[in-house]
Amino acid sequence: MPDFESSPSFKWSDLRSQNALFGKYEVGKLLGCGAFAKVYHARDVRNGQSVAIKVINKKKISSNTLMTNIKREISIMRQLRHPHIVRLYEVLATKTKIYFVMEYVKGGELFAKVSKGRLSESLSRKYFQQLISALSYCHSRGVFHRDLKPENLLLDENGDLKISDFGLSAVTDQVREDGLLYTLCGTPAYVAPEILAKKGYDGAKIDVWSSGVILYVLSAGYLPFNDPNLMVMYKKIYKGEFRCPKWMSSDLKKFLSRLLDTNSMSRITIDEIKRDPWFKKGYKELKFYEEDYNCSGSGDLQIKEEEEEKDKYACLNAFDIISFSTGLDLTGLFDESCNSVQDSQRLVVESSSPDAILDRIEQMAKDDDENLKLQKKKGRAVELHGPSGKFIMGLQVYRLTDSLVVVEVKRKAGAAGLFHDSWNNKIKPAILGRRFPESEISAC
Repeated sequence: MPDFESSPSFKWSDLRSQNALFGKYEVGKLLGCGAFAKVYHARDVRNGQSVAIKVINKKKISSNTLMTNIKREISIMRQLRHPHIVRLYEVLATKTKIYFVMEYVKGGELFAKVSKGRLSESLSRKYFQQLISALSYCHSRGVFHRDLKPENLLLDENGDLKISDFGLSAVTDQVREDGLLYTLCGTPAYVAPEILAKKGYDGAKIDVWSSGVILYVLSAGYLPFNDPNLMVMYKKIYKGEFRCPKWMSSDLKKFLSRLLDTNSMSRITIDEIKRDPWFKKGYKELKFYEEDYNCSGSGDLQIKEEEEEKDKYACLNAFDIISFSTGLDLTGLFDESCNSVQDSQRLVVESSSPDAILDRIEQMAKDDDENLKLQKKKGRAVELHGPSGKFIMGLQVYRLTDSLVVVEVKRKAGAAGLFHDSWNNKIKPAILGRRFPESEISAC
């Protein structure tokens, strides 16, 4: 495999795209590997941009839990666009492998840096501030990492921190009626005491605990809770038995005691962290605007002084087609025998303009003998209400390319049978601008 870093004279115009992965990416050296995935350095043959590609071997995904984690990681990473979070550009797949095309973070793991010795208090503060900025962003969007550790924190060429590996993350949809999560997960030395108690826990609170362990490691050069015997280490965590080294400032010691509070109810929150005297030193709240990735699948987060109006549905890549819905039905990536769709959702690609499709839907509703009522929503979206509230459908139009659009139709209320009949006999024909026999109808 080519080593791009040692080949500065390489000419991208000389590269034959047919030799590249999916005709897009020339794969280089191995960066790391795990139980069922390997990560490679690669280059986008279209523009020479460095990317990291995580290759997951489907044959090694032996449980439904692993599949669920992979699907969730895709769903979460495509939503997160923050300067201190590794970006996911697109997802590709073959019969045997799944490829995550991600931002290439050149500096490697923070773990490698701290393994050479403890960091200065000011540098530890800088990394911790960047970590909290990213965590605050995640938590505000209902995402909890649940496996924070220096190995999952990367450094870019400017020495700035980026959170990676959301494979064990949770979202608010997983929270039970009592407002808590219950899945046991995390890395032993960084796990919060409430997880060890095998009771429900607050996802934000365990991220705060793990970030506290990370800050201790950065400043001290070793773990606050450690023992060759795992059960002894767990007892130390559960009781909060740790000591700060003498070189730590008094403000940092006080701050760590609040981060590593074994009582999750009184443990410091993200908002309180931002007001702490030690944390606030030199801290400026990061202001940025999330920009949609471009159609090619690669794109940079633009930091602007002023927010501009934009059409958030102007452009979708192939990854968006399979992942923009909240249900995240990625069955086709894992089970080639499954061609069905959910009873509550349909997708169709059409070579027409968004306005033309919406006009046809509106005309269909006016001409319908069952008195369908159409209600316009923000963006390119409408709702269709059946008579007497029998059913409600939502329809959203997304632009895929200059000539193609994706139409997503969801059942919001009513029986699945009514939704299926309306889709086959009214909605889909209107989208396509024609009527067709039942034999031509297929699930999209």
